[in-house]
Amino acid sequence: MSTRYHVPKMSCGHCKASIEKAFAEADPLAELEFDMEGRNVEVDSDMAADAVKATFKKAGYDAEAA
Repeated sequence: MSTRYHVPKMSCGHCKASIEKAFAEADPLAELEFDMEGRNVEVDSDMAADAVKATFKKAGYDAEAA
């Protein structure tokens, strides 16, 4: 299932790399599409919404479904 999340504090390549690493560990099959300017991430994963939010949190970012 694909869901867009707003990540207000995501602003640079380091942020993106941290999020990619956290998702690679939590769900290696997850696909991520980044909109750095809009600070959004489209997450295509079978993980539950709470697990997706927890993965963003593990990377150091708060995220809300957009």
